[in-house]
Amino acid sequence: MTISNPLVRRFRNFTQVSVEDEALLDALLTQPQIKGARRDLIREGDRPNSVYLILQGWACRYKMLPDGRRQLLQFLLPGDLCDVHSVVLDAMDHSIGAVTELRYVEIAHDTLDEIGRHSPHLRHALWWHSMTAMAMQREWTMNIGQRCASERLAHLFCELFFRLQAVDLTDVQSCDMPVTQTDLGDATGLTSVHINRTLQNLRESGLIILKGRRLTIPDLDALRDSAMFNENYLHLGRMKTNREPKRTSWSWTL
Repeated sequence: MTISNPLVRRFRNFTQVSVEDEALLDALLTQPQIKGARRDLIREGDRPNSVYLILQGWACRYKMLPDGRRQLLQFLLPGDLCDVHSVVLDAMDHSIGAVTELRYVEIAHDTLDEIGRHSPHLRHALWWHSMTAMAMQREWTMNIGQRCASERLAHLFCELFFRLQAVDLTDVQSCDMPVTQTDLGDATGLTSVHINRTLQNLRESGLIILKGRRLTIPDLDALRDSAMFNENYLHLGRMKTNREPKRTSWSWTL
């Protein structure tokens, strides 16, 4: 059966999602909104009053320096929730913007609290979602701080492919890649000239085919090896081991 809700697909990488759980998550999709490409959903300094769930399209977290320089902190894909725990913040410390046209929903923090109270599986999945976002941030720090240019790009492509695969948005060896060279540079700390040269090197090495906003990876193992990529930080394989989340005494609300 085709699942229309990407959050359901995302959570099924971590835990069991019952019919009742799926109904709770599908109820979030009643009022989808559209945001044009290169428009902000929320800006640094704004008060976060809700959580954004990406349904279609790509977004990103980013920070800007006063002189206009930008650092991308994470790409946000279908099935991603933006800042689940932002209820504790008085103001955003970063911005969230649309990379492409977005279809998304805004979810009240109280609604997520209620979902967590009704379903232990979804409560754990929400925490898993937050922990995975922090793990990705640590890996991006390692990427910029220690890897060379070709390793940085190869690692980013591997991450995006695995994340899209987890929500059924890959086609064997290919996936959408609707980002510009400027976006790639801002995500990896490289200039556009360096990005152009590095992409050419990856193409000539047969590691990627990037054409028409579409990425093809002819040999995923070879690309992973070139980047020293280990997908464990994405925590996508839990359900393959048929393990249940540990029972804990804490509640969903912080």
